[in-house]
Amino acid sequence: MSYLVIVRGPLGVGKTTVARALARVLGAHYLSVDRVLDERGLWERGRLGEFLEANRHLAEVVRTRVDPATPIVVDGNFYWQTQIDDLVRRLGRTSEIFTLRAPVSVCIGRDRRRHRPHGAAAARAVYRKTARFRRGTYVDATQPLARVVEEIRRSLSDREIRSGVGVRPRRSRPRADQRRRRVGRD
Repeated sequence: MSYLVIVRGPLGVGKTTVARALARVLGAHYLSVDRVLDERGLWERGRLGEFLEANRHLAEVVRTRVDPATPIVVDGNFYWQTQIDDLVRRLGRTSEIFTLRAPVSVCIGRDRRRHRPHGAAAARAVYRKTARFRRGTYVDATQPLARVVEEIRRSLSDREIRSGVGVRPRRSRPRADQRRRRVGRD
């Protein structure tokens, strides 16, 4: 079994650009929550149920079209923790989540350069929704694309990527004050 990388963040932050480039680097299969919502006519009011239906479709695509040894990179706004948990459960793969961050002004500027921009009001609304909860490793999306992709790739275990087994869970380092307490006890 392989692993799942979720790239999340606000409108205009660069999720699709980063996720596609990352998928190429990792030899992964790329999927887009937004594309599923658009293609299947699920986007009506931005309700959780619409996004969970998109997850069901993504899981079916993975089950029927993606080799179990192939890593998967999925991008989307992911407004709800429940949406992420549901997708991870449905895909049944070890997962790593990366949240791209940039100031709302950067997101609005990038949206303006699109062929069909969503507009400043939409960018601000999505920005607020995606910032409602913290999840995953935060990555500064104002850096050049190659640097963002490399930062994400580096944070994934090289051994696990090569073997296709999954991503090792990251161990958090104890804070400096916790390290001092441990040393004092020994």
